[in-house]
Amino acid sequence: MRALVLNGPNLNLLGQRETSVYGTTTYESLVEQCRSWGSQLQLLVECRQSNHEGQLIDWLHEAQDFAFVVLNAGAYTHTSVALRDAVAALSVPVFEVHLSNVFAREEFRHHSFLSPVCRGVICGLGPLGYRLALQAGQALASH
Repeated sequence: MRALVLNGPNLNLLGQRETSVYGTTTYESLVEQCRSWGSQLQLLVECRQSNHEGQLIDWLHEAQDFAFVVLNAGAYTHTSVALRDAVAALSVPVFEVHLSNVFAREEFRHHSFLSPVCRGVICGLGPLGYRLALQAGQALASH
């Protein structure tokens, strides 16, 4: 079973950017963790990151070939109707993930255009949120 993990803008800077908010785990380490957790769940995990909204939308259009999607859209979560529409068009489940607790941050981060069209939302648990999303996706896809 295949899972697609998509990461949006600035996630390539993990471990360098605002470590008090996002922690010290690097993006490369996060990708390794996702692949390792996927292996434990008998999932082939493909991770992609882009700072470009259109690229994320194109990848979502290709997501029908996967059992499910884990999506950390970063700031696009709070701004992109186009990304929301791409998620809504999918027949595979999408799990929204955020490393930080967006509800404990600035007011503008409290609204997500994606949450209403995602199967589930996990926030504030750091990299563990990805593991939980992979577990949820695997459990749903297996039944």
